[in-house]
Amino acid sequence: MGSTSGYNKGMSKVMVSLPDDLVRELDEEARRRSTSRSALLAAAARRELARPDSGAVADAIARSERRFRTAGSFDAADLVRRDRDRQR
Repeated sequence: MGSTSGYNKGMSKVMVSLPDDLVRELDEEARRRSTSRSALLAAAARRELARPDSGAVADAIARSERRFRTAGSFDAADLVRRDRDRQR
């Protein structure tokens, strides 16, 4: 196995293919932030993985819309006032 000196335990090397113009943009941004390309890509991957899944969000909205269809009419201000008054 090749030498991995300089790499932390628990880190893997990966090979990805990216368009040349994107790599140039990544390198420029990494330099601007005084970080490495790897660190920039790791941060971007973490942000993307932390984002809510758009399908799950759409499903949650649809569930809420179904629930509100059977809720009947109400005045939101009245609900807020009642909740506030109960907490006093």
